[in-house]
Amino acid sequence: MLQLLRLGLVILVILVILVAGLLSPAHAQNPPVSGDALLAQAKAEITNINTAQLKAILKKSPDTLLVDVRTNREIHVMGGTIRSGKNVVIPRGWLELRIGEWALKKDTPIIVYCGTNQRSPLAAKTLMKMGYSNVKNYADGAVKWLKASQAVDAPDLAKDSFLYRKPQKVMDRVYSAIGATQPYTVDNVYHNNNLSFIITDGGVLVFNAGGNYLLAQAFHDEIKKVTDKPVKYVVLENAQGHAALGASYWKDQGVPIIAHQRTAKKMAGVYGKRSMARMRRILGDKAYKSRLVAPDKTFSDRLELVMGGEKIELIYFGEAHERDDVALWMPGRKLLIAGDYAFHERLLPVMKDTNVKSWLEIWKKMVSLGAAHIIPGHGHPVTGMKEIGKYTAGYLRYLRHSIQKVLDDGGSMTDAYKIDMGEFSGLDTFQQLSAQNIARMYQKMEFE
Repeated sequence: MLQLLRLGLVILVILVILVAGLLSPAHAQNPPVSGDALLAQAKAEITNINTAQLKAILKKSPDTLLVDVRTNREIHVMGGTIRSGKNVVIPRGWLELRIGEWALKKDTPIIVYCGTNQRSPLAAKTLMKMGYSNVKNYADGAVKWLKASQAVDAPDLAKDSFLYRKPQKVMDRVYSAIGATQPYTVDNVYHNNNLSFIITDGGVLVFNAGGNYLLAQAFHDEIKKVTDKPVKYVVLENAQGHAALGASYWKDQGVPIIAHQRTAKKMAGVYGKRSMARMRRILGDKAYKSRLVAPDKTFSDRLELVMGGEKIELIYFGEAHERDDVALWMPGRKLLIAGDYAFHERLLPVMKDTNVKSWLEIWKKMVSLGAAHIIPGHGHPVTGMKEIGKYTAGYLRYLRHSIQKVLDDGGSMTDAYKIDMGEFSGLDTFQQLSAQNIARMYQKMEFE
């Protein structure tokens, strides 16, 4: 009995000691680590870069993967994300689960950023813990980038208009509303190409009708702010939705629509119906009043217009990006509205009907014009063909040469996907189009 009492006393003492230890100040002095402490620790353990360093890296290594860890809503409200062909948005909460979609190798060069350097340091540290060995943090953040008027991509840059951007002056009496370089979205309202207009003493010529009725109306409203001269003609560069589906607005204004014969045929067939249905599906109520209309005048190879004593030539150079692409040439102003014959800020798409051989021959003819001002189908105007030659003819030649080498070596399409595209990886839409272009070009060349 005495032994049991002693044993019970020992157990009681042990319990008292344990309870006292749990309630002691020593145990209470280990509270959870604060967020500020974690952030400070992360900043000290990662590689941080500033705006000048980021610009230098993107220029030297355009294949660097930029990861914006903000939410899409933040990006929209704050005015956009950093412009780069390999910029992706992965909100911080999804980083661990989605980074593998974009960074396939552990040594992939990655730069993460947020708005004010609060989440990106933690994101960078997380990626390092996951085994990524080449991670940097853009410490200045998107807010400073935007304040410094650096290049940005945004869902919409003209929030008070259906236009993605309002028209800007290219040269005397020539303006262009530069569209988004991203695909069609409800935010850019199908304004992801260039809508241009030329003012002459005899009236205004519009190049591209716009992607829907309300967008065309918004574009016309901007034209009226620049000139009181009436719009005399609207030219369609091809039958693609963003070029042609706003034609019904111009038709209602009594403005003649001019297009290539092939464009008219495509718009009247299954292509036109599918294009209209897709636009309505994407835009919903914003597709209000849009309908398919036939061009009023068509041409085959060349059509000359004289407006206010100035000669304007509409030229079908041949099959290229599409089978029905046309360009506008004003010899008196040395102005070439090249449309989808020319790309430079975004990666050009190799379409099902793209004729690369013909496109390269056409490029030589376009260069021989000696244009001083070029408005491409997408992206900002340039002075001289050399600036966009690298990303149009240069890209097409490189892709053909590289794929031909794969074919000569008996390689497959899988081998073609391994072609080094670093020189072009900084272009907008590179992520969306690069693999698709390789596949389509490989298929076209496989049986040449």
